Amino acid sequence: MKLSERQEQIIQLVKDYQPVSGEKISELLDVSRATLRSDLSFLTLAGILQATPKIGYTYAGSDLETFFFFKTFDTKIDEIMIPPLLVNQNTSIRDAITNLFIYDVGSLYVVDEEKLLLGVLSRKDLLRASLNSDIDNTPVVVCMTRIPHIKVCEKNINILEAATILQDFEVDSLPVVEEENHKKVIGKITKSRLLNYITQQARNAELNK
Repeated sequence: MKLSERQEQIIQLVKDYQPVSGEKISELLDVSRATLRSDLSFLTLAGILQATPKIGYTYAGSDLETFFFFKTFDTKIDEIMIPPLLVNQNTSIRDAITNLFIYDVGSLYVVDEEKLLLGVLSRKDLLRASLNSDIDNTPVVVCMTRIPHIKVCEKNINILEAATILQDFEVDSLPVVEEENHKKVIGKITKSRLLNYITQQARNAELNK
């Protein structure tokens, strides 16, 4: 498993200038901090770099164990995504709440008649709606979070990139959508699914030592 060209450049800059801030790395590479965020997060999680608050990044080196992290965090979303739970836009709030608890999920994806994504319903959305609405006769469209205020991801991104989106936008799940049509939901990735996968990989690595 090879590092990307930019990740190798970051490592070399840290070796040359350590300790060095993220701002300085951004300046030296002439790329934005947002562009660097995933690379710096990955290199830190992999144990190749060490990040110290108010000091910056230093080179921590790597050994065989760090490549477990590389392989794990480079896993593509389509390998671990789970089926989404879809509800029609005309579904009542009561029925949506029932589905949420029957299937024990944290969110529902609202779709139209052609199964295209219209919005997302979280537990908080439904709880808030249940306090102020006639839940038997009110459709979920009145309380869902609508497109374009929904963060989505494609199946070919890795789990580190997905985790970064989840963390940066403080959401619990992401609809996984088709590359050609971001309204066509093909899966779902959640914080708990990511954590379970990483934990299982760590346990497997420990058993195989």
